[in-house]
Formats: sequence, C-alpha cells, structure tokens
Amino acid sequence: MKTNILLISIFAFLFTSCSNYYSMEDFSTVEKIDAHYHIYTSESISLEQAEKDNFKLFSVNVYSGDCEKIIERIQSTKLLHSKFPSDFNYASTFCLDGWDEPAWAENTISWIDQCIADGAVAVKVWKNIGMEYRDKNGVLIMIDDPQFDPVFKHLAEIGVPLVAHLGEPKNCWLPFNKMTTKNDSSYFAEHPKYHMFIHPEYPSYEEQMEARDRMLEKNPELIFVGCHLASLEWSVDELASFLDRFPNASVDMAARMGQLFYQTREDYDKVRNFFVKYQDRILYGTDIIESENSNKESMHKRMHSEWLRDWEYMVTNNKMTSNLINGEFRGLKLPKEVIDKIYFTNAKKWYKIFE
Repeated sequence: MKTNILLISIFAFLFTSCSNYYSMEDFSTVEKIDAHYHIYTSESISLEQAEKDNFKLFSVNVYSGDCEKIIERIQSTKLLHSKFPSDFNYASTFCLDGWDEPAWAENTISWIDQCIADGAVAVKVWKNIGMEYRDKNGVLIMIDDPQFDPVFKHLAEIGVPLVAHLGEPKNCWLPFNKMTTKNDSSYFAEHPKYHMFIHPEYPSYEEQMEARDRMLEKNPELIFVGCHLASLEWSVDELASFLDRFPNASVDMAARMGQLFYQTREDYDKVRNFFVKYQDRILYGTDIIESENSNKESMHKRMHSEWLRDWEYMVTNNKMTSNLINGEFRGLKLPKEVIDKIYFTNAKKWYKIFE
C-alpha cells in the first residue's frame, strides 16, 4: 500500500513538474505575438504563416527615407489593421521635416494624434536620431534634444508608448574581428554607414545610451519600449540595471538573439535568471521585414524557422548551435508562466493590444 502511494506521489510530482514547461510540440498550440515586425504593404503575405504558427503581428513603422514614404507606409498598415484587427496592430512614427521651425513640435503632436485616432497604438523613433539627422547648424540631433520635450510629454500624458531603436549594438563600435556575433559583423559589412568604428566623428556608444537615459529622466511617466534589448544586448547585467532604473521601461528581443545565445554560452545561469526575474518586462520579437517584393515561399520559410529556433531556445534545454555565433549553447527551458508573458501577455499589456 505504502509502495503504491509512493509511486503515485512520484508520478504526480513528475507530471506536475513536466507540465510546468512547454515542449517543441506545443509550438503551434500556444498563442503568441511577434511584437517587433515590419510590414510595408497593405497586401501582406505574413499573416497566413502567422496564423499557422499561432502568431499575431505587431508591425513597427520606421522613419527612414522621406515623409512621403512614411505616410504611404502608415496608410498601408492602417488598411491592414482595418482588415485584420484581431491579428495585426502597429506603431506609427514621425519625420523631422521642418525640425528647425517653431511649429515642428505642435505639428508633430497633431500628426501623432491623427495616427492614434486611425488605429496606431505606439510611436517609434529610430537610430537615425543620433546617427544621421542634423539641425540647420549641422549639429547632430540627439534624442534628449529639448525640441522633443513637448512630443514625449504629450505621449506620456495620453499613455501612448514610445518605441525606440536608439544607438546600435555595442559591436557597432568594434572592428569586425572583435564583434561577438556573426549577424552584427555581416550587417555592418553591408551597412558601413552605421558602422561607428569607422566613423569616430559620431557620438560614442556611451554617449548614445546617456542621451537616451537623460530623455527618460526628463519623462519619468513615459511608457518606453527599448527595441533590440534597448541596445544593451551585450550584457544582461546592464539590462537589469536599466530596467531597475526606469520602471516604465520594457525591452523587446528583436534581432538580438545572437547576443543572447553568446551570453548563454558564456554564463547560462545568469541569462536564465535574468529572464525569470524580469519576465514582466521582456517582449518577444524578430525584426522580420516584409515588403511589396517579398517572395511568399521564402518569407514563410524564414518566419517559421526563426520562430521555431527561438521557441526551442526559450522552452527547452536542448544543446543548440546557430549561424549567429560560434560554438554550442543550451536552451533556457523557461517555465510556462514566463513563456506566456514574454510571448503574449507582455505585448498586450505594454501596447494595450488584442484585448
């Protein structure tokens, strides 16, 4: 009798323990959000694969190019949201045309309000602030410039998040042979304009981060989502300090899996403990881009493979390799509760979407 009771107790313990974790087989059954995606067309081919893999998509508009292109892209995402409101949502952005004019802030606030009224739920700023655009005197515009103050104050007052890709990975300021991930070395080889190691005349990595932090200090009520692990991807310790310092901030993981793999290889427990401790402040995302010229077959293949790779890293403790880094690392095997937050409820909470 005692033996039977013991066996039942052991079985119950093992069942409870196992059921606290997802498996690879659970991938398509668990509801998920890719909270950093880019769709630049009103006739998307991404949503078909997203439905198969049980993903909803949050598309982030970016101020690159000119204002006309921004208007066109936002109109496309607005139309897509109207067609698929339960599966697709988006962030707007703004341009810097007329920056030196007294009415720039007022006009930008009006533009943002119209975008929000049309369905956008957040506003994005990009790395060209701090790395490209200059005022009439030739001075590089940084994110803590006082000209932005009324805009960010307005976002805070209406409760709309600022989504920010500011600066770049720390690898950006290193030579190729010192970079920690292959995806960074290949990206900056293809985009030398943003490889700051060869542009010492631009602000340093530390200056970029300090400008962002000064902006947040001026706007303590602003809801802030730091894209790409807030450009602190190289150190979960630095990320933890940032999140402790700014309680209204969260971060997404988009396009920084290589840095997470690298740190996991070096100190598994530290990375896993970070995810558990800050489980309410991390959003899953990929940074995948769909344009009008995207090929359906290759697009769907990339979406599924990246999503599946990241799922394996997050939910299993499998030994893994990746073309993003050298060497082998192990999956984090995070509990279901943590996975559900990172993959779904955090995006809903921070962006107030898919309610």
